[in-house]
Amino acid sequence: MTGAIEAAAALVAGAHSVVVFTGAGMSAESGVPTFRDDLTGLWARFDAERLATPEAFHADPDLVWGWYEWRRSRARRAEPNAGHRAVAALEAAVPGTTVVTQNVDDLHERAGSAAPNHLHGSLFAPRCIGAGAHPAVFPDAEEPQEGRRLAPPRCDACGALVRPGVVWFGEALPEEALRAAVAAAASCDVLLTVGTSGVVYPAAEIPRIAARAGAAVVQVNPDPTPLDAVSTLNLRGTAATILPALVPV
Repeated sequence: MTGAIEAAAALVAGAHSVVVFTGAGMSAESGVPTFRDDLTGLWARFDAERLATPEAFHADPDLVWGWYEWRRSRARRAEPNAGHRAVAALEAAVPGTTVVTQNVDDLHERAGSAAPNHLHGSLFAPRCIGAGAHPAVFPDAEEPQEGRRLAPPRCDACGALVRPGVVWFGEALPEEALRAAVAAAASCDVLLTVGTSGVVYPAAEIPRIAARAGAAVVQVNPDPTPLDAVSTLNLRGTAATILPALVPV
């Protein structure tokens, strides 16, 4: 493993442009539950389709908003781990670094990453459901109680209900975010794929785009994934244990 890490570090050190593509495993190291792992306790009686679709929000906005505020409060209590901090350090060391994440928390930002590309949206970027889809800014509510409904706020601009700023089942990824991620992957020298299963599409296509374009793909994951087949190097381990060793000094 030491030789593989050294080889990966050399690839990163020699790169002009790097894409860091992160998934749920990275945030899990900070104690942020994965999407389905958050359906625990009093929320365990619900299934994802009752809580993560536009139809669910329209049918019962208080229920859906209550669950997402519960998730947001848990993400807020988590702290960036050494992997998040290593990504921020990599951005400083290699100016042509782009961070693309499937995670909906703000741990990359709090670790120092300037503008991570959130392919699946963010718990911290709510917007209204009106025609303008205005970004919503409002004070954090008190800590929501597990399993409790909570009325969503109204948009200051148009009065429509505010919804969580995440991508729900049946919704397309944000067009601009996806286009930017594809462009970065198609033009990078090295792509680091970290803590992602490689099975959630269309996001899972990002490492494959980089591989087809001739980039070196380095996978950081404790377990084998479908991305093993397109990776130049497979580093078995977690983000917090491996990524710090890949930052150029």
